[in-house]
Amino acid sequence: MRPKFGISTARITGGLLAVSMLGALHAPAADAVASPAARAAASYQALNKYFDAGQGLLLEEYPNTQQNPYSYVWPYSQAAVAAENLAGIPGSGLKASAEAQRRLDAYQPYWNATTTPKGYDSYLRPPLGQGGDKFYDDNEWIGLNLVQHYQRTGDRSSLARAKEIFALVVHGWDTDPAHPCAGGVYWTQAPWSQDRNTVSNGPGAELGAHLYLLTRDKSYLTWAKRMYAWAQECMLAPNGLYSDHIDLAGNVEKTQWSYNQGVMLGAGTLLFKATGEKKYLADAKSVAKASLAFYGSEDRLWKQPTRFNSIYFKNLLILDSVAPDRSYKATMQAYSDRAWKEARDPATGLFHFADGPVQLLEQSGMVQIDALLAWPRSRYDELA
Repeated sequence: MRPKFGISTARITGGLLAVSMLGALHAPAADAVASPAARAAASYQALNKYFDAGQGLLLEEYPNTQQNPYSYVWPYSQAAVAAENLAGIPGSGLKASAEAQRRLDAYQPYWNATTTPKGYDSYLRPPLGQGGDKFYDDNEWIGLNLVQHYQRTGDRSSLARAKEIFALVVHGWDTDPAHPCAGGVYWTQAPWSQDRNTVSNGPGAELGAHLYLLTRDKSYLTWAKRMYAWAQECMLAPNGLYSDHIDLAGNVEKTQWSYNQGVMLGAGTLLFKATGEKKYLADAKSVAKASLAFYGSEDRLWKQPTRFNSIYFKNLLILDSVAPDRSYKATMQAYSDRAWKEARDPATGLFHFADGPVQLLEQSGMVQIDALLAWPRSRYDELA
């Protein structure tokens, strides 16, 4: 069973200050690496040094206290996204591109071709592992990673696999009209959960919109709009932000995680690009404005996991590609500066956002953020 991440904020101490608080942030120490590209490269080098588990695979945490010798696919996917973000920095070169490809290649042990539809299990398949339940959001992160890789390289096999993943996501749609808020993509195929989540529908809408923009196959757009509309109808709270999930009894888990806001404002932006309908862009801007105000108060995003903030930031840049707003990147930069100063161990290059082992998810999130800070706005439309 894959552990549930991000349900408690009690031990989380890393995050972001909103735009209104930028002036209060301290500059990094004089000996800190100032360039975002250099920061990302140093943090990724530390990731490879301390999390390497052989065969191109990674540990869940360092030092590893888990029984499993390798990470689940969700943490691994975020390291792969980090490598892809690094490869997308202008002038990054062939070595960075090869590293991104190496990370994509190591998805293969998680791939389960024995099911219909096919998809990535939460843990490695035999002989390296015991396999695991499929999570729709896990597969969506990988699908988006593959789309971004395709947009950078033109690799047709990545696009083909992203299409396979989307078929799995559609398979996860709730078809029982008797359910409260009928419809929506389930979070997982695991029998112990029948939740439908913002994070299984928002990234699904993003993936569908990307595939439509790349192929002009209208079925992708139809599904993207359907997933987006379900989340708007069932998960949007009165404060303009998205709650986490709804169960089959109709109970809504009202925690408003940063990545849920990110995927929905990103989906709105992509649907605007796909349809030209201004309502989608208005939605995206509304969520961006509401989320910056909400998380900028009471240091709320400082209490969010970096793994979620990295997704939130990326989607702000996707919106920035269509409706430029300097505050988005400025907020990211402020976060990077604070995390570099307050959470990073300069002796190892690892980020300690909580007591105990360093999580692959958090280290990967910091690489993602700093790498994207090195991207010019002209490249933001390649993000997925």
